[in-house]
Amino acid sequence: MLKIQSLSVHYGGIHALQGIDLSVPEGKIVTLIGANGAGKSTTLRSIVGLVKPTSGKVLLRETLISGRATQEIVQMGVVLVPEGRRIFPNLTVEENLLLGAYARSDKEGVLADLAHVYDLFPRLKERRAQKGGTLSGGEQQMLAVGRGLMSRPKLLMMDEPSLGLAPLVVKMIFEIIKQINAEGTTVLLVEQNAKAALEVADYGYVLETGRITLHGKGRDLLLDDRVRKAYLGEVQ
Repeated sequence: MLKIQSLSVHYGGIHALQGIDLSVPEGKIVTLIGANGAGKSTTLRSIVGLVKPTSGKVLLRETLISGRATQEIVQMGVVLVPEGRRIFPNLTVEENLLLGAYARSDKEGVLADLAHVYDLFPRLKERRAQKGGTLSGGEQQMLAVGRGLMSRPKLLMMDEPSLGLAPLVVKMIFEIIKQINAEGTTVLLVEQNAKAALEVADYGYVLETGRITLHGKGRDLLLDDRVRKAYLGEVQ
């Protein structure tokens, strides 16, 4: 579905991404793991047009999307759930969700998707008239994911969805990621919680200081000694 070819990004004198190659097959969960500053968020932001690559290509179903406006990329079915939630605190839960469908004109489809998001996240339905800023961190993450789903994405990209959340909420978020994928949405997941990410991922990439250093099936990376030592806190 998505292919990144020799993608490079510079921030001034910093070479943030150094010619990376990455593929996201249709219908799969792919995760990108690595330490802070490795370039994970930059990769997602480059795909959706928020960061301009220095060189390289991003292809969606063989169509070049690098260089296009972010709104156009979203309308093509690529959606980013950003790090830190980025919900609108002064709008209600339902208003936040409906903003996720701003580019759509199929009112019946939007209402059906709203009902589906409420099925996925019953707590959001309970709080639909509440201001987004009054929700807990976990509820705000549910809202951010739900807002992303309201655009009916073909590829849903998630940047650190478990960051700062309690373990029980993290478990629930990853269960929802698996359910979203099972319903037909391809997922590209950026996570510092490498264990949780690799457990749900079909395939994974390890990014270190702007370079892909390892890649393979999620379960194989979980068993790789280099990954276990660097990202799973295990000492050899």
